[in-house]
Amino acid sequence: MKKESRIVHAGLHPDRFEGVVNPPVFRASTVLAPTVAELKARHSQRFDVTYYGRYGTPTTRALEEAVAEIEGGSKAILVSSGLAAISSTLLALLRQGDHLLMVDSAYYPTRAFCDQILVTYGIETTYYDPMIGAGIADLIRPNTRVVFTESPGSQTFEVQDIPAIAEAAHAAGVLVVMDNTWGLLSFQPFEKGVDVSLQAATKYLGGHSDAMLGTIATADRALWERIKNHVCLMGHAVGTEEVYLGLRGVRTLPIRLRQHFEAGLTVARWLESRPEVARVLHPALPGCPGHDLWKRDFTGGCGLFSIELALPASGDLPEAAVNEMLDHYHFFKLGYSWGGFESLVVPATPLRTAAPLPAGTGPIVRYHVGLEDTDDLIADLEQGFDRLKAAVAAL
Repeated sequence: MKKESRIVHAGLHPDRFEGVVNPPVFRASTVLAPTVAELKARHSQRFDVTYYGRYGTPTTRALEEAVAEIEGGSKAILVSSGLAAISSTLLALLRQGDHLLMVDSAYYPTRAFCDQILVTYGIETTYYDPMIGAGIADLIRPNTRVVFTESPGSQTFEVQDIPAIAEAAHAAGVLVVMDNTWGLLSFQPFEKGVDVSLQAATKYLGGHSDAMLGTIATADRALWERIKNHVCLMGHAVGTEEVYLGLRGVRTLPIRLRQHFEAGLTVARWLESRPEVARVLHPALPGCPGHDLWKRDFTGGCGLFSIELALPASGDLPEAAVNEMLDHYHFFKLGYSWGGFESLVVPATPLRTAAPLPAGTGPIVRYHVGLEDTDDLIADLEQGFDRLKAAVAAL
């Protein structure tokens, strides 16, 4: 079967539920066993059978099976958010005295977790240039345990050379973890050398801006058990309603992602033509760092990208003028997250230490293109540029 067909049916077992197409929603904490022997047997297999609600139910395992299919792995774990997937994985794989290599373009909460939480565990983080490729080998120390990647990068969308990074890391016995939220469906992490792939399933997998959910996937049973054990002992449990919403989102995922990607490209190409825009940071466009790597490793994308606004002759673009553009959009609402049906916009503030943005970089704005008609979205953006120009002229 083609991948899209597999995804539509992943995790469905109507034979187990009297022909019901969707897995029933199991709301369960206590699970009864008929005998002490059976109770003990279930404990020994607690990651694979219905043992206790925190460890999962048939509904949970249905979504985990679907996520493993989507990511191209063999096992998956559900947690309560994308950040929970990141923090749980790192805490499961790192110990006091270990060293972590973290991509400099990471999602800001990932960076905050390293700087504010991991440091208190005695775990050192070194940030590296997202375009480093095989050069990552020069940063690996004897106590390096994980290289964390996010491709494309948050806000600035650099595409990393994941196969080269993975080859160098594995040669030193180091694991590669990837935040693959942008590349859901279009990037197959385990084919490229990734050991653990993470998703903020709050985004496209849920797809309707109404569920908080994170996923951890791997093709390695031992890694899965290690992380799963940590997740359970930390008390993580995913709400029944979120699991149901995740399962619902899976069934339309391929067609929604295709629409987001195509509409996003239409809008991004229009933005390339605007004098107010210095650069469009979209991996599928030649001006984006790592575009050739995107062509090599990805089969598509999504609706998320950024632009760098052009600076006027004076060399300064006041924040108040940019805010005037952003505050009055009709379709592009101000709000964090992305991956839902609606278009969103936020001013971006990349925090970079290993690979600072060049001096003179204009303000960066991140857009998520939703499922609205692209003509309406472009008209909305055009009116925003009119406001920007008027505000600059008035200041």
